Order: sequence, then structure tokens, then C-alpha cells
Amino acid sequence: MTLYDLIIIGGGPAGSAAAVYAARKKLKTLFITTEFGGQSIVSDQIYNWIGTTSLSGQELANNLKKHVLANAGDTLTVIENQKVENISKDLEGAPDGGASKSFFSITTGAQEKFFTKTILITTGSGRRKIKAINADRLEHKGLTYCASCDGPIFADMDVAVIGGGNAGFETAAQLLAYCKSVTLINNNDSFQADPITVEKVLQNQKMHTIKNADILEIQGEKFVEGIIYEDKISKEKKELEISGIFVEIGQIPNTNLVKDLVPLDTYNRIIIDPSTQKTKIPGIWAAGDCTDVLYHQNNIAAGDAVRALEDIYLTLNIK
Repeated sequence: MTLYDLIIIGGGPAGSAAAVYAARKKLKTLFITTEFGGQSIVSDQIYNWIGTTSLSGQELANNLKKHVLANAGDTLTVIENQKVENISKDLEGAPDGGASKSFFSITTGAQEKFFTKTILITTGSGRRKIKAINADRLEHKGLTYCASCDGPIFADMDVAVIGGGNAGFETAAQLLAYCKSVTLINNNDSFQADPITVEKVLQNQKMHTIKNADILEIQGEKFVEGIIYEDKISKEKKELEISGIFVEIGQIPNTNLVKDLVPLDTYNRIIIDPSTQKTKIPGIWAAGDCTDVLYHQNNIAAGDAVRALEDIYLTLNIK
């Protein structure tokens, strides 16, 4: 039975970047993913992936896969279309007979069992979706979950941001730089964002807010044309004409796999040391949207994974 130096779980920008670096550093690595690309795979166009002016989410996924597979071989083994079902200290069948208590075992959905000295978790997250009529149909047709990816498309247009937390206000601030107007829609009377952030963003004359609103329907045939919402106080239904909708109501980290293994924060994100990406469990690192870092972007995820990989390499090779 092979003992790996490292097993990487997840095939988004973070996992893919780590796999390439691991191969170049000659770490005996197993890379397991259900698919390449992460949540950006559904994006029509991505404009902020550094080094590429514009590409679709599928093109990004294809490029990540191509780069990883180009480095597969002697030290990097790639398993696609497989989900990791369990991570444990069950060392039955381990190469050393389980003598080293520091190793981990990983079992896939195909009931294959692998052993490793270290683990890098890059399982990402999914966007929390709004529940409104036509929301699914018009997703990526004016309704988007990534202002950094899609915001410039809506230059000189009226747009709405759904969500009253820091992410919502930061998205609004970004959109104010080029949109005609930005209306932030919140489902209660108070904003969850930092008061200083709220005050600064609301000073912009192009910025508007709607409070106590339940989004009922997204209007539009081929593209977003407006929103129908209900005032929770008066129960009156109202319409807002806009050309774009940016949803910022939180993310759902893909951390069920490790919820009983590593400490999570109140949002179920993996708690890491931002200088090394180490979790609080020796031998396990994490990077990307599944962690408690402040900002979540493809470029940040890739960089964080490279940081993790550098630390994993030193941990394995410097005693």
C-alpha cells in the first residue's frame, strides 16, 4: 500500500495550484476531485483571472485540468470524478502497519483507501442562493453571485445588490465605480455590515437602499429587467427596474467532510493560521473558500494554496 506525502482534496483554483507546486517539488501526491474548476465553472465570463483578459468558467476549468495533468506522472497521481467520503486515523492496512500515529487514511466513494502523511483541504464553497420566481432561470443572465467576475459588464446600468452584510456593501462600493446606480436590498430594518462601511458607502449619491424587503420574483424574459419585492411592514408589492442583480447573502462552505475532524468557525469554515494555512490539527492544511480567510476569490484561493504547499514541503523536509 502506497504512503503519500500529501493528499489534496478539491479541484478548484486552490487544489489545482497546490497540485502543480507539489509535483514540481517532487512530493509524492494524490490529487482527488469530483471536478475541476470550482464554483466559477458556471460563469459565462471571468475577467479577473490574472494573466487572462477574459475566459469562461468552463475554459478556466479546462485550463486548470490541463495544467494539473501536464504535471501528473512519477510523483503526482490524479483521481477525477471521485468524492472523498472519510478522513480518519484508521491506519489498518497502512504501509508501516499503523506504527506511525501521525498518518491519515482517506476513503473515497469507490471505497478505495489511501494513506498520507499530510492533507490539504481545498473543497471550496457554494453561494447561498435566493429563493424567488425566475431566480434559477435568469442566473448568469443578469443575476450573478460574483461582482468581481461580472461587475464591469453592467457599466452605466442600474443594478441591485441583495444582502446587507459587509459582502453586500463591499460589492456595492465596487459597483458604484462604474454603474449608473446601485440599490442595496435588505430583508430587515438594520444592516449587518460594519457601521463605518455602511456610512461611507451610503454617502455616494448613486447609492440607494431598500429595507424590510422580501424578494418575490426576478423579472425578465432573456435577461434581468427588474425585481418584484414585498415590503414586510406594509405588505405592499413593489417593482424595481434594474438590469443586473448581485446576490451577497453568504456562502456555504463545503466542510461537512471535516466537521468532526478540524475546528470550524461559527460559519462552518475551517479555522486556519493565515501565515501558513495550517489548521489546528497537525498534518492538515486548508486553503480557499472553505477557510475563514477574509476575502474569497479565485486568485486568493490559488495563492493561499501555494502558501500551504510551501509550508507542507518545509514540514515534511526540515526536521
